Amino acid sequence: MDIKIKKSVDLTPALQSFIENKLMPLAKFVKPFDETGEAAIWLEISRTTKHHRKGDVYFAAADLRLPKKIIRAQAYAGDVRKAIDGVKDTLRVEIKKYRTHFENKPRAIMRNFRDEK
Repeated sequence: MDIKIKKSVDLTPALQSFIENKLMPLAKFVKPFDETGEAAIWLEISRTTKHHRKGDVYFAAADLRLPKKIIRAQAYAGDVRKAIDGVKDTLRVEIKKYRTHFENKPRAIMRNFRDEK
């Protein structure tokens, strides 16, 4: 899965590897799309304000682009790593909803039932 990052904060190598370690395991949930190269994550990391030091000053938003669907997740936190964790958790939940939508289709069940006869 391809991860594209738009940033307004300093992206250190440690933060880059943290992002990859957190978001790359999501590829197993979208494996059929990832094999064809259709899945990509667009991540945006920024500060909400330049002068505040406390509170939720970091913002992370991710778009997981799949065929005919864009799954979006946003998170605010006091630390950029916590914001990325929040985005990852939200994406995982939304991906599972998206997958179950296709797995529980009655048409697919009926089509398989007719093919067996």
